[in-house]
Amino acid sequence: MFVRTVSKRDLKAVQALLAETWHATYDSIYGEARVNEIIAEWHSMAALEAQLESPLSEFLVADDGTQIGGVVYATAIDEGKTVMLHQLYVRPDSQGRGIGGLLLDEIEGCFPDADKVRLEVEEANAKAVTFYLAQGFAKVGQTPSCGRPDSGIPADIYERPIMWAD
Repeated sequence: MFVRTVSKRDLKAVQALLAETWHATYDSIYGEARVNEIIAEWHSMAALEAQLESPLSEFLVADDGTQIGGVVYATAIDEGKTVMLHQLYVRPDSQGRGIGGLLLDEIEGCFPDADKVRLEVEEANAKAVTFYLAQGFAKVGQTPSCGRPDSGIPADIYERPIMWAD
């Protein structure tokens, strides 16, 4: 598995990975209909293309040469001192193989001025919470609207220092 920058030709595969992962993770929490609505809005082709063009951001995939196993998207906030992790998803049949940690390490390296990583995670997403705790993250707060100011999806906020930062 190697990590590389997402290109426009990857977007259909990224979109399929996001849909598969969201259904596997969130159908039992929000219901299939609500997950379909979120996917249609948050992971539309237009939304993914906007991520490709977003300044102060990185959009990466883990690729084994035949399929994309994971995706990560982050932006720099707080004058570049914080990496805001917006997406870190690993294909359900590829989870538990180190891909998430690989993507997390890689995305941190893309922001050399940053000293911490922040993310929002649905507290009912036990697999993600367990993963982030194992990666050294700690809960630092909550938000009433995960991912977007108007989502209405409550989430916990986690942070960790970047391991190589001074």
